[in-house]
Amino acid sequence: MARPFAGLLEPVIVEELPASPLPGALARQHVEAAWTWVLRDLAPDLLSAERAANGSLTAAELEDVATELLARMKDQLARAEADFDTGRRLRAMLGSDEARAALPAVVAALRHRALLTKAQGFGRAVNAISEEAGLVAALQSMPVQDPALAGLLFLAAAGQVANPSRLVLAVIKICGNPSEATIIRSGFAPLIDGLLTQAQNQLHLMKPMGPFADIDLTCRGLDRFHRLVRAVTGYVELTRGGRWTAALSAMTRQVSERIEPRLKTVVTDLNMAMRRGRDGSDRLDNSAVLAAIGGVYLLAAVRECRDSLAVNATFDQAWSQTGQALETHLERNLDLLRRQPGDPVVGGRLDAAIKMAEVRFNADYADTLRRARASAERRS
Repeated sequence: MARPFAGLLEPVIVEELPASPLPGALARQHVEAAWTWVLRDLAPDLLSAERAANGSLTAAELEDVATELLARMKDQLARAEADFDTGRRLRAMLGSDEARAALPAVVAALRHRALLTKAQGFGRAVNAISEEAGLVAALQSMPVQDPALAGLLFLAAAGQVANPSRLVLAVIKICGNPSEATIIRSGFAPLIDGLLTQAQNQLHLMKPMGPFADIDLTCRGLDRFHRLVRAVTGYVELTRGGRWTAALSAMTRQVSERIEPRLKTVVTDLNMAMRRGRDGSDRLDNSAVLAAIGGVYLLAAVRECRDSLAVNATFDQAWSQTGQALETHLERNLDLLRRQPGDPVVGGRLDAAIKMAEVRFNADYADTLRRARASAERRS
């Protein structure tokens, strides 16, 4: 399905249902349910369902009918609130109680659609503000007196901010105290909600991973998740049992459950990639090599983000065993190359092992190994 509402609500859509929902977030499945309802039941005379489905419906076209569309959506909401049977029919058309509960937020986001793009611009502008005073002034310009609107705007802005810790430090400067209660009283709770929701929105990048998974995307998602989480846990004095603590706990558990199984296979994948064929049929298994390299990259990413995860025991074991296994395979393949200089299979396997050693150890060690490889080749 093409992007719902012609992409106008993308700045505040999260890809998965949060385990511990926070204000402001719109789950994609709920927005898609609302969009289907609009196209099928509410406004088939205003919008083409066929063009919406094939992605040719433009944001400008939706803008042309947005006023009428919003009026109809608000009218249906009011009718559903006033009459039980109408409310039940609306719930049936949307497909679930959750989608029905999210509909007012969808309407609010659509009403403020122009501000969502401006909020993203605000987030990008924050990256260029070097002085704390300028950042404080920028944050004070946000409509914190309207929590619902502030929630949408901070969520849209947070997705564009490269260093979210600067936002939190500026908020603490404004509030004069890092406690959760003070931040809430000062009206900046929507900012923290937005940062945590953006952290939650990285989880879809960490689905179960096979050998051809986009490990680079997963690692970038992990790094972004860590930056967003540490911006909150590193500076805000969280209340035990509060909604932010609950959200962080749920997110940490979800990410760890997705990453941990892959960590457990890193050493096995490495050994499979470095294994020699039997009975004279030695060949380089590119799929196994790809899985091994991806696993080592993931391991290095987890090492940088481990303070935001709950995989310490699994990581420590995988990190140690991967280092030991790499050293064994490097020594073995260097010996083989000395005996069989020019062998493309041994050379390819050694190149892969050196690449993994660069990630697992450091670039200097990898350069030393490359010189040893070149020396072995010169014997041919």
